[in-house]
Amino acid sequence: MTDNTLPLFTPEATVPIAAQHQITATQVSDENRIRFWPQHFGGIPQWMLLEPRIFGRMDRLCDNYRGGIWQFLTLSNGGAFMAPEAENNDEAWTLFNDMNGNSAEMSAEAAGIAACLIEYSHHACRTECDAMTAHYYRLRDYALNHAECNAIMHIID
Repeated sequence: MTDNTLPLFTPEATVPIAAQHQITATQVSDENRIRFWPQHFGGIPQWMLLEPRIFGRMDRLCDNYRGGIWQFLTLSNGGAFMAPEAENNDEAWTLFNDMNGNSAEMSAEAAGIAACLIEYSHHACRTECDAMTAHYYRLRDYALNHAECNAIMHIID
C-alpha cells in the first residue's frame, strides 16, 4: 500500500480486530426447527442420516450421555450445528474419543460442536460432497474462536 491509497476496510477504532470478524451462533426457534436440516443440508447427499449419526457419535464420545433435547444453531458465516441442552450451564461434559485416545471436559455446546465436526468430516468423506466440506469448515471456524477451542480441537484431533 502506498501513501496515497486507502485500505479497502477501515475498522472502527473502538472495535477490537478479533471482534470485527467474530462468528456468532443463534439458536433456531421452535417453529423453525422443522426446516433446519432441509434448509441447511438439503443439497447434501444422505443429509437425513446426519442427525442420528451425531446422536450416535455423542453416545460414543460421552459415557454419561443419555439422549435428550438438542438445540439447533445457525452461524453468522452460513454454518449450522446442533448441541445438547444442558441441565445447568455449569455442567461439564467429559468426552473421550477412542479414535485418538484423547479426553476433555467441556460445556454441552462445545460437546455438540465436537460431535458435529467429527460427523461432518466423516459425512464429507463418505459423500465426497464439497457442500458438506464447506459446512465442516464453517463450524471449524466458529470452533477456532470458541472459548473452549482447545478442548474441542483435542477431541477432534
